[in-house]
Amino acid sequence: MSVIVGIDIGGSTTKIVGFDREKNLIKPMLVRATDPITSVYGAFGKFTSENGLDIEDIDRVMITGVGSTQIRKPIYGLKCVHVSEFECVGLGGLYLSHLDRAVIVSMGTGTSITYGDCSDGKFRFEYLGGTGVGGGTVIGLSKKLLSGVSNIDSIVELAASGDVGHVDLQIKEMTDKDFGLPANLTAANFGKVDDLATRGDLAAGLLNMVFETAAMIARFAARSCNTSDIVLTGNLTTIPQCAPKFEQLCDIFGENYIIPENSEYATVIGAALLSDAG
Repeated sequence: MSVIVGIDIGGSTTKIVGFDREKNLIKPMLVRATDPITSVYGAFGKFTSENGLDIEDIDRVMITGVGSTQIRKPIYGLKCVHVSEFECVGLGGLYLSHLDRAVIVSMGTGTSITYGDCSDGKFRFEYLGGTGVGGGTVIGLSKKLLSGVSNIDSIVELAASGDVGHVDLQIKEMTDKDFGLPANLTAANFGKVDDLATRGDLAAGLLNMVFETAAMIARFAARSCNTSDIVLTGNLTTIPQCAPKFEQLCDIFGENYIIPENSEYATVIGAALLSDAG
């Protein structure tokens, strides 16, 4: 069958995907484990079993992620080709968005910004920087702000009942002068924490801060690259509050924030595609 497999090894999760000879995407999947090596073998076994694949069907394995350095031997006899995570983010983001060039944001534990360009048929990328504000920020601060809550599903559920207006200082509360911006635009995240703010309000404010931080640094990066297309990827894009926030910012600033299908798998998809990117 000649399948190309991509594996993205994170700190506690591993994502795996494949492409067949006709470049058809084989459904991505994710497994959780306490260590990278266990996670990789668990992901590989689950992936081949659920897709009816044998080891002989796999042509090569492309591997990336923070935990990939611990994989120093072939997996089931298959050589692993290590590839740059930022390069994977760039190529995966372009593939999922069907764009030739864009700024790609990876919102994971932290947030990275990569520029990808394949407009002339040859893929090029540039790592533009990033911020330590991301999913790790949400979980870490939640432990203190939300009385020990650190499960992301619980944080999201709390945020759904919250109101950022009870924690964020908005433009309308600072001035009545018209700057051409919406009056409810954030002037300072957590700049006005109401004494009666609930845990839901705090959770909503925390998610809002992380999304707005990613949005602004991506906007500045897009301007420097002379593009308005910004592709959002990573696990945080699956949070229900994510899409509405970026849609609001699209309307305000004009950048084209895109959350494609399978956005959380962009990096691992990019890894598999790098097998023949040129």
